[in-house]
Amino acid sequence: MHPLPVLPSGRLEQRFSESKPPYTAAEAVTEANRCIYCVDAPCIKACPTGIDIPNFIHKIGTGNTTGAARTILKENILGASCARVCPVEVLCAGACVYNAWGREPIAIGRLQRFATETTLNERPLSSVVAAKKPPTGKRVAIVGAGPASIAAAGLLVLEGHQAVLFEKKAVPGGLNTLGIAPYKQSALQALKEIEWVFSLGDIELKSGVEIVAGAAGAGQVAVASLLTDYDAVFLGLGLGPDSALGADGEAGAGVYGAVELIERIKADPGASVAGVKRALVIGGGNTALDIAHELKLLGIDDVAMVYRRGQKDMSGYEHELAHARESGVRLVEHRAVTTFHRDAAGALTGVTLARTENGKPVSGGEEQLACELVALAIGQATATEVVTALPGVQLDKKGRVVVDPATHRTGNDKVWSGGDCVNGGKEVVNAVQEAKIAVRDICARLAGSK
Repeated sequence: MHPLPVLPSGRLEQRFSESKPPYTAAEAVTEANRCIYCVDAPCIKACPTGIDIPNFIHKIGTGNTTGAARTILKENILGASCARVCPVEVLCAGACVYNAWGREPIAIGRLQRFATETTLNERPLSSVVAAKKPPTGKRVAIVGAGPASIAAAGLLVLEGHQAVLFEKKAVPGGLNTLGIAPYKQSALQALKEIEWVFSLGDIELKSGVEIVAGAAGAGQVAVASLLTDYDAVFLGLGLGPDSALGADGEAGAGVYGAVELIERIKADPGASVAGVKRALVIGGGNTALDIAHELKLLGIDDVAMVYRRGQKDMSGYEHELAHARESGVRLVEHRAVTTFHRDAAGALTGVTLARTENGKPVSGGEEQLACELVALAIGQATATEVVTALPGVQLDKKGRVVVDPATHRTGNDKVWSGGDCVNGGKEVVNAVQEAKIAVRDICARLAGSK
């Protein structure tokens, strides 16, 4: 594989501190000893990858940190980043029995981080996961290098196959590297985990390469060659660009897609919020909450979220909204942006807000709100060109890749898929589980049993 890129210094994300710092060994043991190791273990049922959580916590409590990491990584090869970025409040920790007793749930994410990072900072991943099987000579093409693809690559090489990842961007990792709020996980931390996975060997990363439907030019690979040159194909395409409102004055300086802006904060040393005193975030999902929280932590005086419905209708997690509000983000409900205003030089000066009913703008009650920056967090497009060029691979009405949920195989018996392009935009842990299902079926197919 090629060496992973080195991110430049001077990035805005370097100004953030971690919201959940790592435990010391003493802190981890103390927290682990609070666990009562439930027989029915609701935390396991709440984990998409099915990690045996009481087991790994018990091992931390008895000083067996490597054993704890092995229990985690057996089920989730990206267990280190999931420890940081999983919304444990609505998954494992949210299911902890302590919640019903009015007590603080076990800090499962922080314990998982302690076990995985402590272990993998001291020894290679290959010494923790299952032994690698002998080479099979089979090669699998993986399109995209986001969490589902990285997980699939690691699991495939453990089964003796070679994985070749094709990534359009220069930096691998997808949203796990470039789209996670930096107070949860930095780009450098995500890249470090990728290095751990790539250390297993037989993984080749082709970055800066675009998969195209027709004839390929420089820096491009034709879709047809994936089917002819490889024994199997895994599509981990993620999602496409941020969606736009289509409102008057929207195009121009000061208006960004939220995912694009988060990426700039994390990777672009030229990104700056200097001179921005007032920012608006349009949307009510977790991406909207993340970028609003980030902008406030970057020192912008007034950060408001504009949502077309009410708080109870927001798809973002309640705990994320609480954190954003604690930092000073305010919520403007039942409003929609209809017009962007600019000065003679084209600089953004504000927006017009319309009152909404049932999420739709209605006449009367318009108001203007001053701002110098707007982040649009109203969804992302789907990447369809590669999919539609593959025979038998289909998209549903929402533009998601159609798979058999039991195998994650598409309508083409040589193509599998997982991650956001299938589930529409879930968590990293969901991407890992979908990769596990797909790899299990790929391996069965390559072994000739299916």
